[in-house]
Amino acid sequence: MRARDSGEREHMRVGKWGMSLAIRLPAVLVDALGLEEGGEIDIHVAGERELAVAREPSREDLLNRLRAFRGRLPPDFKFDRSRANDR
Repeated sequence: MRARDSGEREHMRVGKWGMSLAIRLPAVLVDALGLEEGGEIDIHVAGERELAVAREPSREDLLNRLRAFRGRLPPDFKFDRSRANDR
């Protein structure tokens, strides 16, 4: 697992949590992703023996992304509901 800002690898030990396996996230990763207790993250296999971790965007983050696109359509754009719903 690589920390974005340093490129260093962190070694963690796998532990048991109920019927599941768990790892503790190192502070450098928590800080880099801005995580808090109760927050959600996405984890997926990034390679044969590698995971990628990303923070789930908050509602506020998603709304800010949508607001950034306001007014970015070409001036001659016309929305055609019939064409949009054609299958």
